Amino acid sequence: MTAGTGLALYDRAAVRGSAQVLDSYSTSFRLASRLCSGPVRADLAAIYALVRVADEIVDGCAADAGLSSAQCREVLDGLEREVGAALRTGYSANLVVHAFATTARATGIGEDLTRPFFASMRRDLSPLAFADERELDDYVHGSAEVVGLMCLASFRRGMDPDPVRDARWDRGAIALGSAFQRVNFLRDLGADADGLGRRYFPGIDPHSVTDAQRDRILDGIDAELAIAGAVIGELPSSSRRAVAAAHLLYSELSARLRRTPARVLADRRVRVPAPRKAALLVRAALRGLEPGLGAAR
Repeated sequence: MTAGTGLALYDRAAVRGSAQVLDSYSTSFRLASRLCSGPVRADLAAIYALVRVADEIVDGCAADAGLSSAQCREVLDGLEREVGAALRTGYSANLVVHAFATTARATGIGEDLTRPFFASMRRDLSPLAFADERELDDYVHGSAEVVGLMCLASFRRGMDPDPVRDARWDRGAIALGSAFQRVNFLRDLGADADGLGRRYFPGIDPHSVTDAQRDRILDGIDAELAIAGAVIGELPSSSRRAVAAAHLLYSELSARLRRTPARVLADRRVRVPAPRKAALLVRAALRGLEPGLGAAR
C-alpha cells in the first residue's frame, strides 16, 4: 500500500465531505467556524455534518424522497447504530459518520452525548406540542445543549483537566446551545407550526403570541447568553473568536426579536442583514485578540 492511500486517505476524504456539508447548508456557522484554528474547524465541520444529516432525516430530504414517518425513523435508528459502532471501532462506511467518530474519539465525545441527541431527533418525527417546560427542557438538552458540549470537547482538546474550570465551561456551553435553539424556535414559530406541525413553547399559540410571552422567552434567552458570555474570554485562542462571533450574532437576533411586534413573529422570520453580520464577525475577530481575556491562551 503506497503513501497517501488506505485509512489516512479515507480520513481526509471524510474531513472534506463534512466540510462540504457545512458549506452547503450553513452560512453563519461556516463563517464563524473560519475564525477557529484548522484542527478545531475540522472538528466543528464533523459535528455539524452529523447533526445536519440527522436533521435532514426528520425535517427535510427524507420526506421529500417519499419516505414515510416510519421509514424515516428506521433510517434515523440506523444512523444512530452506525454512530455507536464507529465510536467503538473508529471506522464507518458512511463518510460523515466516519469523520464524526474520528473527532469524537480524539476529543472524548461519547454516547452519553449522542444518545440524547438522537432521542430529541426522534421527537421531531411526529407533530408535537410540549405539555410543559420540563418536556421542552429535555428536548433542548438533546437537540442543542449536547451539541454545545460536543463543540466544547474540541475546544479543550489536549488541555489538562481542571474540574472547576471544566464545570464552568460546561455551564457556558449548555447555556449557549440552549439560547441558540430557543432563538431559532422563536424566529421559526410560523414555519414550525404550519409546515411541520410543531409547537415548541408550551401554552403558546404561534399565531397569537403576545408581547409579554415574547419577552418572557427572550428574558430566559438573554440570561443564558449572559452565562455563556461570562466564559468566552477564558476559551483557547483556537476557538474563542468563533464562539464570540456566534454569541454576538444570537445576541443581535435576540435584540431584533424583542423589537419585532409579537403579532408578526409567525409571519416574519427575523434575520441579521449581511452587512451587520459581517460587522459582528469583525468585532468578534478583534475581541478574540484583546489582551486580558481570562485564562485564554
